[in-house]
Amino acid sequence: MRGTELKDGQHSTPDPSERSQLWPRVLGSLALFGLLIGLMIGRLTNPEPARLDNIEVHRDQLVLWFNDEPKVHAEVVGGTVAMLFDATGAPASGRLLVDGKPVTWRIQRSEEGLLLTVVAARALRADSTGVRQNGRWRWVVKFQMSDI
Repeated sequence: MRGTELKDGQHSTPDPSERSQLWPRVLGSLALFGLLIGLMIGRLTNPEPARLDNIEVHRDQLVLWFNDEPKVHAEVVGGTVAMLFDATGAPASGRLLVDGKPVTWRIQRSEEGLLLTVVAARALRADSTGVRQNGRWRWVVKFQMSDI
């Protein structure tokens, strides 16, 4: 039976210096691997919000183009239409005609996303639909003057 003593420079256990150089590399590799996996999981569970790419103004409607489907919350308060999109984008404003009457619209940034506000001299009603088209999300908001 062999012992652990040194015989002609050969024994069964490696030098302590070799072992101590490999252990930090192994721990560093495991830490880096864990960090990368954590970043990938975080990216999957918390994706980027949708982005407003383009706004088209048509008669009686606005067409908003997003890169992905946004979450939307819409309200009509006192004849003013307000829609909150969970998205990012640049502020914009303009005018359009609804039933021959001028209507002012404005998109502004808020803490929750983009806020679309549409105001007219008379009360408004709005119908909105969203559809995936050509890899983008097309959101159409049609306006009508209220009979009230």
